[in-house]
Amino acid sequence: MRKIYHFFGKAEVLVSAVCFTVSLLLIFSGAIARTLRHPLNWSQDLSLFLFAWGVFLSADAAMRADKLVNINLLVARLSENMQKILATVVYVIIFIFLIFLSYNGIKLSIFSHRRVFQGIPGFSYSWVMVSIPVGSVLQMITIILKIRDLYKREEH
Repeated sequence: MRKIYHFFGKAEVLVSAVCFTVSLLLIFSGAIARTLRHPLNWSQDLSLFLFAWGVFLSADAAMRADKLVNINLLVARLSENMQKILATVVYVIIFIFLIFLSYNGIKLSIFSHRRVFQGIPGFSYSWVMVSIPVGSVLQMITIILKIRDLYKREEH
């Protein structure tokens, strides 16, 4: 199971990197095309879609790699037991927020299924909105595993 999770983490980083790279290329090519008076009207819309997915996937990748912003100056002065308790409290707060984000992301996805994304026929706005609950659920899984690993270290 750990190998699957590790493989999935690598795939997640790759997909988010591709999303950001293609988004950047679309914005750049759209700007060049506008300068040449041949605008690519769809480039900005597609880059927004890719950016939304890239943000939520890379947020989980950052959490998985312990690369989120933190203030270690104060925490480092606490005892190891207090650091563990504080980390757990922070993870629980983030988890509660992610539950809220998932719930509302699902509601937004359902409510916007008939809305056409930026005028692109046959492309529902729900495909953008579903990035919110998908990214949130992935982060919740990561938090559960982080809390488990936090207390598993104590046993050894």
